[in-house]
Amino acid sequence: MKKAISVLSGGLDCTVATSVYSKDYEIHAITFNYGQKAFQREVKAAKEICKKMNWTHEVIDLPWLSKISTSSLNTSEEIPEVSLDDLDDPDKSSETASSVWVPARNTVFTSIALSYAESIGAEIIIVGWDAEEAATFPDNSKEYLEKFNELIGVGSPDNIKIEAPAIDLDKEEIVKLGVEVGAPMELSYSCYKGSDKHCGVCESCMRRKRAFKKLNIEDLSEYEN
Repeated sequence: MKKAISVLSGGLDCTVATSVYSKDYEIHAITFNYGQKAFQREVKAAKEICKKMNWTHEVIDLPWLSKISTSSLNTSEEIPEVSLDDLDDPDKSSETASSVWVPARNTVFTSIALSYAESIGAEIIIVGWDAEEAATFPDNSKEYLEKFNELIGVGSPDNIKIEAPAIDLDKEEIVKLGVEVGAPMELSYSCYKGSDKHCGVCESCMRRKRAFKKLNIEDLSEYEN
């Protein structure tokens, strides 16, 4: 069977994206530890997802990334809490994005994923980048995807492509896609804070909650708020 590398944080987007290719590819998932507050819960979710879907799983430690980061995700800075109204406020979303931005995170992750893909002969790298997050995170954008694939075409001797099936989708559409492909969304973990249950008030939690609620689909995750 063809092989694929999945950049799998255990979150909703990457879980759905990887599930799209699960039937046609042998999935090799990698989860990064860059000192994020949510690492223990992310890796737990990733392992449970991989076990259910019969994907292999590996953790890659990047201690240097936490040392240089100024992000609230992996420093002592407090992670912002938002309201539903804040999600559609460009200024508030930009402010939150700035707080949680980890320097060149997706560039680092995807470059390492490319190295793994070359080493095992994988044809694709699966990522959960999507249109809703691209509004505030440039390394989730369609332009970024296209440019990175161009880079791989120039810099890799192998025919490898990044696949981002959610690149044009918002959260609601991602949940719909998850239902269609049978993604184990109930095992995914989206919270920035890393508590056992989803905090329910960070931006990632709020976007997740809103998507399920709008679709009237039960979110089996537990929330503190």
